[in-house]
Amino acid sequence: MEEIVLGIDIGTTKICALVGEVRNREMRIIGLGMQPSAGMRKGMIVDVPSASVALAAALEAAEQTSGYQLSQALISVAGEHISSTNNRGLVAINRNEDGVTPQDIDRALETAQAIAIPSNRQIVHLIPRHYTIDDHAGVRQPLGMHGYRLEIEAHIVTAATSAIQNLTHCAETVGIKAEEMVLNALASGEAVLEPAEREMGVLIADIGGGTTDLALYKQGTVWHTKVIPIGGYHITNDIAIGLRAPYEVAEKVKIQYGDCRPAEIDPDFVFMVEPFGGEKIQVGRQDLAQVIEARVEEIFHLILKDIQQSGYDEYLPAGIVLTGGTALLRGITSVAERVLNVPARVATPKNLVGLVDSLHSPAYATSVGLLRWAGSEHHRYQTHAQPAGLWGRRMGSFIRTLLPG
Repeated sequence: MEEIVLGIDIGTTKICALVGEVRNREMRIIGLGMQPSAGMRKGMIVDVPSASVALAAALEAAEQTSGYQLSQALISVAGEHISSTNNRGLVAINRNEDGVTPQDIDRALETAQAIAIPSNRQIVHLIPRHYTIDDHAGVRQPLGMHGYRLEIEAHIVTAATSAIQNLTHCAETVGIKAEEMVLNALASGEAVLEPAEREMGVLIADIGGGTTDLALYKQGTVWHTKVIPIGGYHITNDIAIGLRAPYEVAEKVKIQYGDCRPAEIDPDFVFMVEPFGGEKIQVGRQDLAQVIEARVEEIFHLILKDIQQSGYDEYLPAGIVLTGGTALLRGITSVAERVLNVPARVATPKNLVGLVDSLHSPAYATSVGLLRWAGSEHHRYQTHAQPAGLWGRRMGSFIRTLLPG
């Protein structure tokens, strides 16, 4: 039996909608839609109508290529409003010959999530870290084990209710129910991390346009998460200010000539840029690299500060794995290794099948990871899908809601 899964990554710079078909436990990408973002800032929606128009276009393309009209999705979530904590829950094990049951685990999770959460926040993820049965600590899978007390330690991710409502409303505007919100870094981890890395201790940093999303894995599961409100947009903005050029020009310059290693750039290498005013100017590539290096160093110093404050800075023998569009910057791993003093690698989604030519990039780790999340132990569901009929039906009805009269 096949399952059809829709994942939507609503980022600061782009919206990517992916449709996956799960058959015999293999995920095949059968639908793909990409669109520049609108109405977004630092990972959060600031203009629902504009964001909805962009989302509708990406969704329409994904439905058209897949041949399905979809009604629910896993949707990425980011933004500075994200926070996390760890908490314990303890319950008595029901005495029966089956040992620990799924109901026992559910009850333990319920007690773990009984923390004081402000009324304007809600839980997005409740992820078991490990279990203790009586005095037997470090249990990975308690099902069927015997004992008297089951204790669970869980990682709890919360978000601003208003931000989640805006995402939900944006999706509903184009006819999509948000089945689950998934933190960017956790989705990216599903797409790129190796089991051995998760076991030893690794940090994934998804450096997108508006935010840098972190997830630290240890002993096979998530121990810590954080969203830092700085990303590739800020690097491009620094270049735009330095060159006195439009943002679009600065972005092209960053992609074509950008590098994080000014010491390795030929000081005689120059290129021409057209700033505001129209008169072309000459720019040294080494000067550009110094601007980029300064902002990239800041990002990694903020990452270092976060993992030091969390107390997990000694937990990263597998180093840091970089995803997100900004991970494409030349030399970014050398800055990461210098600042964090751990191994660094740039990762792209692996083991892809289907419409994957454009997805072999760190920029699409979150998008692919959303589909993988649907088949992970964290979440299992089947998307309601039906063969699509008239293309443009969703876009047409949506546009009509925006028109007067």
